[in-house]
Amino acid sequence: MELELISKSKEETQAIGEALASLFQPGDVVLLKGDLGAGKTTFTGGVAKGLHLNEKVISPTFNIMKTYFKGDLPLYHIDAYRLEDQNIEIGLDEYIEGDGVCLIEWPMYIEKLIPDEYLEITIRNKGGDSRSLQFVSQGEGYDRFVKFLKEKKC
Repeated sequence: MELELISKSKEETQAIGEALASLFQPGDVVLLKGDLGAGKTTFTGGVAKGLHLNEKVISPTFNIMKTYFKGDLPLYHIDAYRLEDQNIEIGLDEYIEGDGVCLIEWPMYIEKLIPDEYLEITIRNKGGDSRSLQFVSQGEGYDRFVKFLKEKKC
């Protein structure tokens, strides 16, 4: 299933992530695609808020991964940008499909670790704070996210 939404502000982008958080289950994987500055971390901040994680979400670019545990579900935020052409056998597979929800920025750099089913979100800058968010469910288990957004009319 596919759906495209337009967000007119950072707050709207976060609100979409926050709304989806109620649907997450342990082991869920979300691939976040988009150029630098597209809003991937902004979206992740909304998910964290929806999971009642009271920590500020920052980009894990230099750390590869940030983990957040003090909420409804653990959140694993991976930024694979620095892993291009690198050995990816660094234990990330333990978090992907683990006991929390895993959001992966720049997933193309760790393709071998990506499961067969996931939710893919491509975020594109439309100018200013406006963003296009395209949701594609890969596998029936992830259709619930697209159905929810269609029904909620975010």
